[in-house]
Amino acid sequence: MSKYPKEGRRVKTLPPMSYVMPYIMKTRNTSMNYIKDVIDIEKAEAYIRRKRQEGLSSFGMLHIFLAVYARTVSQKPGINRFIRGQKIYTRDHIEVMMTIKKEMTLEAPDTCIKFYMSPGDTAETIYHNFNKLIEENKAKSGNGESSFDSTARILTYIPGVMLRFTVGFLRFIDYFGLLPRFLTHISPFHASLAITSMGSLGIPPIYHHLYDFGNIPVFISYGAKRRENELDKNGQPITKRYIDIAVVTDERVCDGFYFASALKYMRTLFNNPELLDTPPENIIKDIR
Repeated sequence: MSKYPKEGRRVKTLPPMSYVMPYIMKTRNTSMNYIKDVIDIEKAEAYIRRKRQEGLSSFGMLHIFLAVYARTVSQKPGINRFIRGQKIYTRDHIEVMMTIKKEMTLEAPDTCIKFYMSPGDTAETIYHNFNKLIEENKAKSGNGESSFDSTARILTYIPGVMLRFTVGFLRFIDYFGLLPRFLTHISPFHASLAITSMGSLGIPPIYHHLYDFGNIPVFISYGAKRRENELDKNGQPITKRYIDIAVVTDERVCDGFYFASALKYMRTLFNNPELLDTPPENIIKDIR
């Protein structure tokens, strides 16, 4: 994969309703669907323990979420589309945006990281690539700023009135696909997926809005692990462990049935995480 892979290609064989929808619902914030789900993590936690025993010492739930999403895109590529200029595009790669704190303190500044995945990536590949990216960003935070921080700092030097004009101009050229790729590469508003963990804060997941600037079509938030007492099929009390997730989607990229099938497939992968050890047998390409 090149340093700046092409952001996407236009989908030209859409049904009439999908073609017209972006002209009726013009912004992401007026096109959002909210989905809440509960994931049984018993098998996922066993998978994490096995991976750590195999030498992936910091393997955790975030790596599983990333691997599950990449595998889902390999079979349900429609969720990897985005809207630009009232047209629908699709990506061949998966571009993940995360906002992280440089330190776990109230005063510590936030920064954004972008992580690239391929639909054929395994959990181990994602683990190594993601951890390498985190280490690179830690090194930068000790000696300087990330590319996102440097670009954002430049904008702070522009007076307020001119900054409104500058952002408006960037929004205008982005509408026509003229924003330089090196800018969309570092932009936290251009990605396949935004994901955040509320578990590290010990709180439930939030429904995070989508951004009207840029093109992120899916935002996933997941909460802290929790226990729940239940009865098994024999009426005996058992304790189950769950994670709650909240998903916000741009319904213009694909219909609700398609999103629902993708979420069901994600749940299947959480219940069978060993499938993430090998590449998918077939990678389904999005329509032309």
